Amino acid sequence: MRSGNPALKESTFLDLGSGSVVARGDGAMTLNGTVNKTGILLLLTVLTAAFSWSQAIGADGQPAANVGLYVWGGAIGGFVVALVTIFKKEWAPVTAPLYALVEGLFLGAISAMFNNVYDGIVMQAVLLTFGTLFALLFAYRSGLIRATENFKLGVVAATGGIMLVYLASMAMRLFGYNMPYIHDSGLIGIGFSLFVVVVAALNLVLDFDFIESGVEQGAPKHMEWYGAFGLLVTLVWLYLEFLRLLAKLQSRD
Repeated sequence: MRSGNPALKESTFLDLGSGSVVARGDGAMTLNGTVNKTGILLLLTVLTAAFSWSQAIGADGQPAANVGLYVWGGAIGGFVVALVTIFKKEWAPVTAPLYALVEGLFLGAISAMFNNVYDGIVMQAVLLTFGTLFALLFAYRSGLIRATENFKLGVVAATGGIMLVYLASMAMRLFGYNMPYIHDSGLIGIGFSLFVVVVAALNLVLDFDFIESGVEQGAPKHMEWYGAFGLLVTLVWLYLEFLRLLAKLQSRD
């Protein structure tokens, strides 16, 4: 099994700690349980996102002075909690909700900043994200899209390439340089964002397949939280990429 999502790597359901056994019955991971946990994580994310949104824009309609606290605090905090969750899967019932709460602070603040420049862009990005989620879920469940080995290898390779480009871009910015074209609103920049959106969306298919495999293998109950966490990671990435793409398109008007 492969997934482009670092939270759902090949060994996730195999490396469950020394002495662990395959769970069955009430102690096993279920699809309905994972869906319910995903819903809880999404609700927690929305709650803190709504709070940081309300704090991010001042009475004059401009970004508040403390907006950076929510953006960077949420981003760094979410990254740290995500790493803890990945390396301590059995802690997922606690760390996954904590990740959702912290990541919501980041998403609310960054969304408010985008919406302040491009009015209505956030609702468009939200609708596109969940529309993509349900469309791909339907395609996966109906068999229209199958997570074959070649499909998985292609998505994982593309995801890795994108991550390398983003890391190189961040490194260049530390030295005062910007990677040309891909962050611009020109045809190359828009094309790059479209490509990233497609790859992020296809990672949802791998996540569906990975969660289904965990259910079939009788993974322990706490893996429901871990599977929901992994799916949320992909949804956050997809939403942010939709925001970037829509911002590039609207900046051309």
